Amino acid sequence: MQLIYRIAANAILLSFAASGPGPWNAEDSGTKSSLRGVHNVGQGVAWASGTKGVVLRSEDDGYLWQQCAIPAGAGELDFRGVWAWDANHAVALSSGPGSASGLYETTDGCAHWRLLFTNPDGAGFWDAVAFWNQQQGIVLGDPVKGRFVVYRTSDGGEHWSRDDSPGLNADARGEGVFAASNSALALSPGGADIYFGTGGPGGARIFHFHSGNQSNSGNWTSSKLPFAHGSDATGVFSLAFRDSRHAVAVGGDYKQPNERGGTAAWTSDGGLTWTAASGPPAGYRSAAGWSQKLHGWIAVGPTGSDISYDDGKTWKQFDKSNWNALSLPWAAGPQGKIAALNEAALSLHN
Repeated sequence: MQLIYRIAANAILLSFAASGPGPWNAEDSGTKSSLRGVHNVGQGVAWASGTKGVVLRSEDDGYLWQQCAIPAGAGELDFRGVWAWDANHAVALSSGPGSASGLYETTDGCAHWRLLFTNPDGAGFWDAVAFWNQQQGIVLGDPVKGRFVVYRTSDGGEHWSRDDSPGLNADARGEGVFAASNSALALSPGGADIYFGTGGPGGARIFHFHSGNQSNSGNWTSSKLPFAHGSDATGVFSLAFRDSRHAVAVGGDYKQPNERGGTAAWTSDGGLTWTAASGPPAGYRSAAGWSQKLHGWIAVGPTGSDISYDDGKTWKQFDKSNWNALSLPWAAGPQGKIAALNEAALSLHN
């Protein structure tokens, strides 16, 4: 089975090399910052973010990437996440210890920014941000005093309340969230469910909150995942849903990026149960997303990209480039690397 998988994956790579168009169309981002956040808004609009306070914006399907004004005092911050609604309105999340974690907002196409919210916990570290709509959103952070940190807003970020619901206790052996791609946090499509993935020496978990609406009323539950574990470098790095029931989780061990074992799992019951991929990606993966055009899942990481056509059960590698983040069709990576998935070319080679 392993041999068949490798032959198929190598055939895909060789066919691209021999016939011209590759799986990714590279664009000039105009920066050498490492890009960790990317968000495709649609209708040609996309945003990206990274180290040194860098935020990028495109209004023409990536033909031109504009370097935004750096928020005041943010020149050394690491913007691990960006979330946008259109070409003018976006928020960028910086990740770092204590007050180095913050949320910034622009409403004028990134000409100006204002600081919405600063991490009040000196021992805290923010990992991800996501919104249901322009009013209701979530910020997720690593544990403080033994509990994962979840902040919610219902007024567009003007005010934030800390989630004190039961069930957010972290494993004392060092469980945490990975801020690799702003995708360890996921909101299920068309609902109020919140999910986030964790990792650490004690193993990986998926936390799930369901209330029936975007209120604070409800409980958190968690379930173990069949993922790589045993160190602080192992666990779930990304969650992605295609509907309220079907999702994939990817990750692994970022210190052993070529290790395939324990790098992907799937669910078909809204996250109640998770099953390990029988044919996992070709190594550690930091982000995943659903391609409606291809009717398949894409996963990316430092050793390349993979695709799954059977809802995450088996994966085939189609690229060996280095990537950090994904918001299809866009992928972003180190040294300002950004590209759009060539879905037409990929479908032809499969």
